Amino acid sequence: MGLNERRRAVLAQVRQQGRQPLESLANQFDVSIQTLRGDVRVLAEQGLVLRRHGEVLPFPDQENIGYDQRQIVNQAGKRQIARQAASLVQHHQSLFLGTGTTVEQLADALRDKQGLQVMTNNLHALIKLCTMECELVVAGGRVRRRDQDVIGGDAWRFFQRYRVDVGIVSVGGMDSDGHLYDYNDDEVMAREALLSHAAYRILVLDKTKFDLPLRCAAGQLADYHAVITDSPLPDRLRSPLAAKGVRFLC
Repeated sequence: MGLNERRRAVLAQVRQQGRQPLESLANQFDVSIQTLRGDVRVLAEQGLVLRRHGEVLPFPDQENIGYDQRQIVNQAGKRQIARQAASLVQHHQSLFLGTGTTVEQLADALRDKQGLQVMTNNLHALIKLCTMECELVVAGGRVRRRDQDVIGGDAWRFFQRYRVDVGIVSVGGMDSDGHLYDYNDDEVMAREALLSHAAYRILVLDKTKFDLPLRCAAGQLADYHAVITDSPLPDRLRSPLAAKGVRFLC
């Protein structure tokens, strides 16, 4: 494989699958880690990717990768997070479920819960929830076909109509200081309405979102009662928030 062909292949894989360890890419393309670092440096200088801590990430201004591609990224980690989140949900509670593949996994993990009332703008989660014994309400309005969800003003108005016991959401990324981000304002708008009408707020965040600042600010870890990840957050983030009552599960 030639130099330019390899760089194009590296770029395609990062865009399709999200962050990649440099060592893993070097092994995959059968080159030295130094050669792979050179490829990534060139791509980063062109504004196509980001380099960070032995990994390469999609450039933050890129759109999120497609939903089908996200479903297969870190599946085990997302299932682990989903099980932890489900453990915080009690029978007969009312829930808001936001968008994203980790929240979709949660729909499967809720099968043992009885008498739930679920309101969601996540059509993937809705399909799974339809096979369960629970009361379902879905957001109406314009569907974002790429992700099969409803966001923006339609979702904002939907979540404004209800008050629930628990709201569970994910975000597009988090920087090293614990600030949260997403890919566009419509996603942020829908989430803010969801959180403002939930008595208990849970953030589910898999490790592919760590150290990933994006364009749109979406709050901070302190906005949540519980934060669930598949990899431990640094003590400098957890300790001050735990002292204020934020619960961390991993």
